[in-house]
Amino acid sequence: MIWKRNFDLNTLNQLGDECMLRHVGIEITQFGDDFLEGTMPVDQRTKQPFGLLHGGASVVLAETLGSIAGHLCSEGEQKVVGIEINASHIKAVREGIVRGVCKPIHLGRSHQIWQIDIYNAQQQLCCTSRLTTAVLAAVC
Repeated sequence: MIWKRNFDLNTLNQLGDECMLRHVGIEITQFGDDFLEGTMPVDQRTKQPFGLLHGGASVVLAETLGSIAGHLCSEGEQKVVGIEINASHIKAVREGIVRGVCKPIHLGRSHQIWQIDIYNAQQQLCCTSRLTTAVLAAVC
């Protein structure tokens, strides 16, 4: 297991109560020994003007999952911050719910790299993203 913090789904979902996660409807739905999953609706909050899932909304889901996973892999007063993200949009989504699956590529002492794949309701890959995070020591 890669996780260093104690948590449950309810605790993870409470992280989004007063921020963008709640605004766009992101919900953390599942975790395992080495992955974290979450969903996001494709609706008026997450579509671009032409009726498709906004690429930026996909990146919000990806960075959310990677940042939360990064935090769960840190210890004590350490903080984890995103320093670079990229996304390749593969298939358009017009409706429904998308599901992001976040897995580590590298879990180092000073940085982490996360792979986040986003799937549509038919389990087709729609977006693949990679997030690099920095692990910051506690400030004295």
